[in-house]
Amino acid sequence: MHTDTERCVRAVQSKDARFDGWFFTAVVTTGIYCRPSCPVVPPKAENMTFYPSAAACQQAGFRACKRCRPDSSPGSPEWNQRADLVARAMRLIGDGVVDREGVPGLAARLGYSARQVERQLLAELGAGPLALARAQRAQTARLLIETTGLPMAEIAFAAGFSSIRAFNDTVREVFALAPGELRARAPKRAAGAPAAGAPASATPGVLSLRLPFRAPLNPDNLFGHLIATGVPGVEEWRDGAYRRTLSLPYGHGVAALTPHPDHIGCRLSLTDPRDLTIAIS
Repeated sequence: MHTDTERCVRAVQSKDARFDGWFFTAVVTTGIYCRPSCPVVPPKAENMTFYPSAAACQQAGFRACKRCRPDSSPGSPEWNQRADLVARAMRLIGDGVVDREGVPGLAARLGYSARQVERQLLAELGAGPLALARAQRAQTARLLIETTGLPMAEIAFAAGFSSIRAFNDTVREVFALAPGELRARAPKRAAGAPAAGAPASATPGVLSLRLPFRAPLNPDNLFGHLIATGVPGVEEWRDGAYRRTLSLPYGHGVAALTPHPDHIGCRLSLTDPRDLTIAIS
């Protein structure tokens, strides 16, 4: 998709949200990258260059747009449909394999050498497995910073960073803002509303998140299907939310999902906070 310049330019100029996540627009004159549906005035065609992933944009030195937040756009749906090496690698990276086992562990699961995996991902996505995993950690960190009341140190390790310093450096590099500044810019909660995921909630250990989805999507149809095909003892519909158990690398969890017009409300109960990234994925 990103190699078809004419088609990408048309999508950006029409602000077509259907292409969000399929490709990313980097603006060479400003050094930022956007999703196709960014609400700002589209740049001149000669100033646009296109990348297949947010990680490729970040690796090329571009920062995420603070208006359209392209890093939060769900990735291409191709990865859930294809069965080739790149699609399998993307699913495993999304499941946090690189964070837990490194690139050698990813390659071993795929049955290829680390060099072959690196070459294939670079050819199709413009970024290697480490850069893709880093972009995922950065997005998870942003999600937690903006939608929970967790301390920054807990966010750093829950998002998969090995140190607070790496967390701070990555957030500053990717978003051009310190973690505290990101939280200060987040939309304010209604007066009297508890902080999402704050320890003062009635159930300690439960995180409340806002998960984005790619338009167009009708959540009512999706959740109606999930309810109709629910597996007893694993899935249920209760109090306006679809709930299901999760089997995760470090333990078990329960996810409660509530559909909204512009996002999915998610409440996560996890045995081990290290499973947060894969649970969100």
